[in-house]
Amino acid sequence: MLDGKKILYSGMQATGTLTLGNYLGALKNWVNLTDEYECIYGVMDLHSLTLRQVPAEFRKNARSLYALYVAAGLDPEKNCIYYQSHVSGHAELSWILGCFTYMGELNRMTQFKDKAAKHADNINAGLYTYPVLMAADILLYQADVVPVGVDQKQHLEITRNIAQRFNAIYGDVFTIPEAYIGKAGAKIMSLQEPEKKMSKSDENPNATIRLLDDKDTIIRKFKRAVTDSGSEIVYREDKPGISNLIDIYGCVTGKTREETEKEFDGKGYGDFKLAVGEAVAAELEPLQKRYGELMADKTYLDSMIKKNDEKAAYYSNKTLRKVQKKVGLTERIR
Repeated sequence: MLDGKKILYSGMQATGTLTLGNYLGALKNWVNLTDEYECIYGVMDLHSLTLRQVPAEFRKNARSLYALYVAAGLDPEKNCIYYQSHVSGHAELSWILGCFTYMGELNRMTQFKDKAAKHADNINAGLYTYPVLMAADILLYQADVVPVGVDQKQHLEITRNIAQRFNAIYGDVFTIPEAYIGKAGAKIMSLQEPEKKMSKSDENPNATIRLLDDKDTIIRKFKRAVTDSGSEIVYREDKPGISNLIDIYGCVTGKTREETEKEFDGKGYGDFKLAVGEAVAAELEPLQKRYGELMADKTYLDSMIKKNDEKAAYYSNKTLRKVQKKVGLTERIR
């Protein structure tokens, strides 16, 4: 608890440009949590290093991600939005927690196996110990709740296991985090392969709507979206392409699946795809405008980054010092 509210922690990797899936699945919902929780959101640039980054591009992407958080509606005066790499406690706590994590636990992590298969030429130790750093991210801030998707449930479970193991030895040091159960974020699928999630790392540019795509690009991508046999605009398991578009349309218009089916009854795929594209472009227009303003205002953005980095460091240091004392590390002479 912080200032009488439970602490919620989350973040996104600082690689590529956020997609419509990131926005509708998580970011848009985060905005509504500000009053209910003490929210801490990281620009997760340390995690991003498991893949080789082009330094200048990487720094640009990290700043862009920060600006997109704010442009989407996260007020940096009310939420702690900071750079993971600017708080050394993440790396320090990660090493300590690594000494309380078992090889067998890491060997069972399915995401490591998936990523290792995709990047067979760069199966590094960071990729393997990624869950330990994630545990440090969460436990450093004594998070009560963590929003997690299906692919992150394992990471939360290992975080809980590590925290419980540490607490069993040294007492009540860490808060045991729970999964955030709130309004489910939409699971937005690829426009070209609707059986898999939309991803910012997809090599097919037509598969992904990026938050900074202009209106013409958005509409063109939706026009090229893969659809299904038949011509009915209905939500069915055997129509993954159209079902995905119905979900997207519902997320940006607030209409239910049934209302969407009724609205486009008797109309063709072409009309529907155009309508979805226009609705998404309209949804993203104010975000893109605000993003442009933020990126142009270096002084404001820098001041918010500095202020929130300091706030995150203050929160995290309290936990880190307690952990260091518990495990017997010599206290620094101040």
